[in-house]
This record gives sequence, structure tokens and C-alpha cells, in this order.
Amino acid sequence: MSRLFGTDGVRGLANGPVITAEMALSMSVAAARVLGQAGATPGHRPKAVVGRDPRASGEFLAAAVVAGLASAGVDVYNAGVLPTPAVAYLTADTGADFGVMLSASHNAMPDNGIKFFARGGHKLPDDVEDRIEAAMGERWARPIGADVGRVVAMQEGHTRYIAHLLRVLPNQLDGLKVVIDGAHGAASMVSPEIFRLAGAEVIEIGTAPDGLNINDGYGSTHLGPLKAAVVAHGADLGIAHDGDADRCLAVDAAGVEVDGDQIMGILAVDMKERGKLAHDTLVATVMSNLGLLQAMEREGIRVLQTGVGDRYVLEEMRAGGYSLGGEQSGHVIMLDHGTTGDGVLTGLMLAARMAATGRTIADLGTVMTRLPQVLVNVRGVDKNRVESDEGLQDAVRQEETALAGSGRVLLRKSGTEPLVRVMVEAPTQDEADAVAHRLAGVVRERLTL
Repeated sequence: MSRLFGTDGVRGLANGPVITAEMALSMSVAAARVLGQAGATPGHRPKAVVGRDPRASGEFLAAAVVAGLASAGVDVYNAGVLPTPAVAYLTADTGADFGVMLSASHNAMPDNGIKFFARGGHKLPDDVEDRIEAAMGERWARPIGADVGRVVAMQEGHTRYIAHLLRVLPNQLDGLKVVIDGAHGAASMVSPEIFRLAGAEVIEIGTAPDGLNINDGYGSTHLGPLKAAVVAHGADLGIAHDGDADRCLAVDAAGVEVDGDQIMGILAVDMKERGKLAHDTLVATVMSNLGLLQAMEREGIRVLQTGVGDRYVLEEMRAGGYSLGGEQSGHVIMLDHGTTGDGVLTGLMLAARMAATGRTIADLGTVMTRLPQVLVNVRGVDKNRVESDEGLQDAVRQEETALAGSGRVLLRKSGTEPLVRVMVEAPTQDEADAVAHRLAGVVRERLTL
């Protein structure tokens, strides 16, 4: 039987084969038994924070989760629609035993998902997720009478999260005109309000969620409307969130995208100057552009690279005591202020850097030069022979030698399909294309099933 939990909770088609009300109820009961008693003292009454994004399916799934938790003796703070990082923050701030977020992030509306946070607002390690999955469907002693959980609407969750972000902002945003794209998602109310309170003039797009339009043509995966709005309004900056607001991409005054690598470069330099970049180190993934690594070396900032996935970035950050990390996708983690990626915080910090320096986001983005990057997916191959096939590895070494340090090659096997990803960076687009397709041909020749 395949593992129910993926790299970021459980996700799939809502009311489909996996993400059902019955599953949500069973999983929440199992989580109550595993997380509600972790480190508990005798007589302890566990508490949990529950939040969701605005998807229509989140209404019945959240009801099932809340019912399951309360039936298992957990007192529930029902925070309603909030960003994922807000639920993580409130889990820590309230001293709750754990948190639950219902969201499918940047996925289309028909999907939904469930993710858990441990005490302190941290993501769960694999072994704890496995314990929750194993506990689903087991017999358990149901509390009765006064021992059942109570449910309270956490109406102040919104304002507590906003107050937290305003406290950590290093300076006001006076004089900046910002377009906020909320993806019709969880940031739709929170993000524009925070930017206005911080002093910015705000134009909103994608901030009218109706339960059905989340990520539909707006947000960090659909930057066209944001680019157009920034140019049309003469704005200084555009900020795009995804459905649950744990990511942020930006757009400059000319409507040009500023990706996650550039954002990390800007923030790393800013934090180093302010003495806030722990160990002068940035944690990124192997997919970050070589231009970021070259730029950080010039700035005296070390870059540690992990496997692809924010959970691996976070593990490295926590293990080494680092304060900044993230992914090219715009998932940026600032551990001094939060326990997970926070798109609203990322956007605020970018804007604060602009306001403090008087520089445009385009100018700040010149901290790095992005090398042309090509990604080719080769399907129907034996991905498990990528590292062991000598002919393929010889071809990779030859291409790397020819690039002579001015580019790089990365071969990655898919975690779920018979597929190998060939990623190449080179000084020119034509060169990157040529190398990527040559290597893709070798992969097909050597690894065909």
C-alpha cells in the first residue's frame, strides 16, 4: 500500500478517492491520539488550531476535522480562512499541541489537502506522519461527558497574525505603490491590509474569493494579470501569492518577473547588512540558479544546497541554526519570524528593502544574473539507473567539462513517475538548449525500459 502522506501533507481531488470527509474525520482522530499526547503531562487537555483556504470543499473538510478532533477530546480553536503560515504561527503563539491546515496550495480548486503542524508550528517529520497513518482506523477509547473537546471560533486569529508581521517589519513602506495578487486565496484579506497598515498604497487584484475561483488565472502561477496591473497603475512593485500564501513571487515596475532566487538574493544581502543572516549562510535547493550561487559568493555569503522541497530546506536550516532559506518557486523561510514559508512576510521584507534603500526592485534584483536554464523531462526510462550508468555519467562529465564552470548539469529522477529530469544552465539560451537535448538523448538511449 502506498504512503498516504506526500511531501507536504495529504493532497488530492476533494471528495475523490482519498480526500473525503470520512478520511478527514479518521485522520484527525488519529492525529489527536498521536499529536495531542506528545509530551503531555498527566491530566493534560490537548488543544489544536484549525485553518483553511477559501476552497468550497474546505468547508465540509474543516467541519470533519473539527468534529474528529473534538470527538477525541481535543479543544479546537477554529481560525477559519487564513494563510498556512498564519496557522503555523498561531499554533506556536497559543501554545497549542498541534495545528491543522486544509489547503491544496497552488493546485486548482477541485483539489484540497490536509497538513499538520507539531507543537511550536513545525512541520511533522516522516516518522510522525507514519504513526498518524498507522493509527487511522484503530480501535480507541472515546471520551464522554465533560472529556469531549470544545470548539471555539478564533475570531482574533486574523489580527494576531497581522500584528506579528507588523512587529517584525524593519521599517515602514511609506511612498510605495504595490499591487497585491491574492490568487483569490487565503491571503486575499490579510495581505492587502498588512501592506496598507505598513504605509503602502495598495491596489488589489485576485482578492475576491468565492470558494470556486482560487488560483484561477491569478496568483504566483499566473503572473499575467499582475504584470499588466503593475504597468497600468504605475506601481513600484507587484506581489503574487499562491492559494495558501506560503509563497511569493514579485514583478518590477516594468512588469518583469522577479523569481524566488532573486528574492532570496535580495533578502540575503539585506539581512547580512543588518546583521540578521545567521552564519552568513543561505539555504537553497539544487534547483536554484547558478547565478544565485555566483552572486552570493561575491557578497561573502555561503550557500548550502539541499534536495528539492521546502521540507529539506527547513530541516537544514533547523539543524544548522540558519535564518534564511527557500526555493526558486518563491517559497522563502525566515526562521527568526516563522516556522514555514510565508509569502506575505516575504513580500513585506522585499518592500521594506525598497523603502529603506530608495532603490527599485529591478535595481535590487541585479544582485544576481540569472543564467539561462532549461529543463527537459525524459519519460519512460529506468530512473533508478541514473547514477549507476557509466555511459550516461561520462556524457554528463563531458558536458560539464565543456561548460568549464560557466554552467552546470543536473539529472534528477522523479519521485512518482518513470521519468528523469535533465536540467542545464549555460551562458546562453542556445547553449543550454543544445546541452539539455543532447543529454536527454543519451538518457533515452541508455535508460529506456
